[in-house]
Amino acid sequence: MSTSHNAGKVDTPAANSRGRVIVASLVGTTIEFYDFYVYATAAVLVFPALFFPTADAATALLSSFAIFGVAFVARPLGSIVFGHFGDKVGRKGTLVASLLTMGIATFLIGVLPTALVPGWTILAPALLVILRFLQGLALGGEWSGAALLATENAPAGKRAIWGTFPQLGAPIGFILANGIFLALSFGLTTEQFQAWGWRIPFLLSSVMVIVGLYVRLKLVETPAFQKVIDEGEVSKLPVGRVFKTSWRPLILGTFVMLATYVLFYLMTTFTLSYGTTPATLAAAEAKAVAAGKPMTADSIASWVPGLGYTRNEFLIMLIVGVVFFGIFTLVSGPLAEKYGRRKTLLWVTGAILVFGLTFVPLFGAGLVGVMALLIIGFTLMGLTFGPMGALLPELFPTNVRYTGSAISYNMASILGAAVAPFIAVALWQSANGSPVLVGVYLSSMAVLTLIALVIMKETRDIDYTANVS
Repeated sequence: MSTSHNAGKVDTPAANSRGRVIVASLVGTTIEFYDFYVYATAAVLVFPALFFPTADAATALLSSFAIFGVAFVARPLGSIVFGHFGDKVGRKGTLVASLLTMGIATFLIGVLPTALVPGWTILAPALLVILRFLQGLALGGEWSGAALLATENAPAGKRAIWGTFPQLGAPIGFILANGIFLALSFGLTTEQFQAWGWRIPFLLSSVMVIVGLYVRLKLVETPAFQKVIDEGEVSKLPVGRVFKTSWRPLILGTFVMLATYVLFYLMTTFTLSYGTTPATLAAAEAKAVAAGKPMTADSIASWVPGLGYTRNEFLIMLIVGVVFFGIFTLVSGPLAEKYGRRKTLLWVTGAILVFGLTFVPLFGAGLVGVMALLIIGFTLMGLTFGPMGALLPELFPTNVRYTGSAISYNMASILGAAVAPFIAVALWQSANGSPVLVGVYLSSMAVLTLIALVIMKETRDIDYTANVS
């Protein structure tokens, strides 16, 4: 009697390979931070003249930065919208939708006519606002989906390690964006960059989007969410459920992430401004004259000194520092797995508090001191940012995990990222050019994060798949 080769065979559910999870979770966050720096750089260098040509220089720059800030306004809304579908429909489809939305918006900015084109004086900046809003909307749901994709596919005892995959997008996106702008600054004239060169970084992002979509379309649903579906525990209204049952983790998660965001934007945005501001008033006036925009009496009165490096010099220094960011993001995973998320972050946040008090001596110690500050700061950034890929999702039950982690992450971005550059500049000016108050600001935010970490419980050993609200 013949027997079937399939006799006794047990079907096993399809699983996502480690390589597919790495690429699918990493690509979206890479684009997120790449986009931030591409737009931030363009907002300073070309957008004021291209999209607000009739305004004076100060007003045009402020208008350009206002559009930049639209994304931060849209991100909380995006966390609710994409969190809703991520907890109701599934992680895979929502991740595809967020990446597609982000990719289309970024590409369209790259082909958008400017206000210099006849008939586009009002329409061009209006469309820029809409596209920037769509970017923020998509980014509001991107990080949490990528973090869940990594951690909900992770083997037992590896969640913190796999959770560092999406976190690597921050240093990679920074290096890609600033590396491209450096290459363009060396390869193009100012006129060429102003005319068409600024579009290249936006258009290049479409390559990453295509790769990301290809990989994400091949994903299967994560085991944790599949179990929610199988057991009929899908929440009808995730945002309502998370505020009703998990309001405490929402608050704790926001403040646990606060020092991380403040540190990141001080190390990138503030240090670049401080590092490239002329060290003397005479040098500032000469630079303004060379740019064809002599300083007014008001700008002279409000001027404060910086370190006097050129933009390209300081960008190279930043890129060196960001390499340490990437390395220690990977190091943080095994540490958080071995010692726990809470204990690891308590030590790192304590170090951030102390680091804020070293701004004056390090910034004042010449090139060696500045490089030491950048390397130490970005090392701490990697150590605090890496574990967040596991910790924030672990704070929430599976059926509201996408929504909860997204809201906490993006609320922290508003309290930390959106306001940090403006607060830092105001403190810098009020201290007559000294970074002392900026460092105290960082240390103060670290205190708030330390309080949240002391209150919260360790999340390493929670049941990550049989946990519903």
